[in-house]
Amino acid sequence: MTHSNLFSPYSFKGLDLKNRIVMAPMTRQFSPGGTPGQNVADYYTRRAKGNVGLIITEGTVIERTASKNEEGIPNFYGDALNGWRKVVDSVHAEGGLIAPQIWHTGAIYGNDPAWKPTPMDSPSGIAPDGTPVGQPMTETDIADTIAAFGRAAASAKGIGFDAIELHGAHGYLIDEFFFAGSNKRDDQWGGATLKERTRFAAEVIKAARAAVGPDFPIIIRLSQFKPNAYDAKVASTPQEMEDWLNPLVDAGADVIHASQRRFWEPEFDGSDLNFAGWAKKITGKPTITVGSVGLSGEFIAGFGGEVSNPASLDKLLERLDRGDFDLVAVGRAILSDPEWVDKIRTGETASLKSFDRSLLGELV
Repeated sequence: MTHSNLFSPYSFKGLDLKNRIVMAPMTRQFSPGGTPGQNVADYYTRRAKGNVGLIITEGTVIERTASKNEEGIPNFYGDALNGWRKVVDSVHAEGGLIAPQIWHTGAIYGNDPAWKPTPMDSPSGIAPDGTPVGQPMTETDIADTIAAFGRAAASAKGIGFDAIELHGAHGYLIDEFFFAGSNKRDDQWGGATLKERTRFAAEVIKAARAAVGPDFPIIIRLSQFKPNAYDAKVASTPQEMEDWLNPLVDAGADVIHASQRRFWEPEFDGSDLNFAGWAKKITGKPTITVGSVGLSGEFIAGFGGEVSNPASLDKLLERLDRGDFDLVAVGRAILSDPEWVDKIRTGETASLKSFDRSLLGELV
C-alpha cells in the first residue's frame, strides 16, 4: 500500500509535523538521580535525525514524594530540568519536535523491592488490582498534586518543549481516579459515575492549560486496560466513553492518545473502530493510535521477553486513510531502530529490526 498519508504533514495548535509518526513514550530508567544525561539526549536526538514527526519522551514525574516507582525514572523538576533543556536543544538542532510525558505512577509498585515510595498517592488507598497501599489522598494531597502537574507543564514550555503529554493511562495515578475499581471516594473526587470520576483529570488539565496558555498543545494519554487486567474497561459503552472524554476536552485537552494493546482491535461491538477511532468520533479532536504498530506480537509480551518481528502496516494504513485517527505512535520498533521511519518511507523493509527484551538494557 502507499505510505503517502503516513508521510503527509500534519498541523495542530501551531505544531507542524513533517509526518504522522509519533515516537511513543517508553520508560527507560537511564536517569540516575532523576536527571537525564548526555546519553538520554543522544537517544532522542537519533530519533529526531531519523525523521520521527513528534517525539514523546519517556514518562517524567512531577514534584511529589511518591511520584515514581523506580529510581531511574527521570524527574521533571529541579536540577533535572537542566538535563531536559539539553535534550530539547539537541532534538531541535536536528529539526525534531518533542513533548515530555508528565506522569505520576500512583499506587503501582515498580520492580525494585528496595524502592518503595511511601506514602503512596492514590484515590482510595488501593491499587487498580485491589491491593491495599495505604491511606487515600487528602484534599491537601490532591491540591498539591494538581499544582505540581501545572508547574511541570509551565516548565516544559519554559525550557522549549513543543507540547506536553499528560499520562492518564495504564493504571497510574490519573487513571486510578477514572477507574471504579480504584476510586471508591464519595466526595467531589469520586462518585458512582464515570463523569464524576473525571474531575481529577479535568482539574489537572485545567492547571496545565492555565500554566501554558491557550495556544500550547496538550495531549492526554488514556487506556482502558490496566497492568495484568487487559480486559478492564473504564468505559464499557460509547455513551460512557462520551462521559469520560468530553470533560477532558472541555478542560483543555487538544489531542487524545488512545493506548491499546493491538491497534486493530475494535473497541465496542458493532463497529470496527478502535479506541482512537471512537475518541475522534466522539470528540472531534485529533487522536493518536498506538499498540503493536509495525511488529508482530503485542508490547506487553514483548517487554516480557517475547521476540517481536517486523510486520505489515497495511491494516494501519487502511484506517489512517479513511480518517479513523490522525497520528500513529510507534513504540518498540522505534526503540530498537532510530532509523525506522526513514526505512519505512524508502521501502527498506529488509533492514527493519526485530525487538527483544535485551534492548531495554541499553539506549540504542
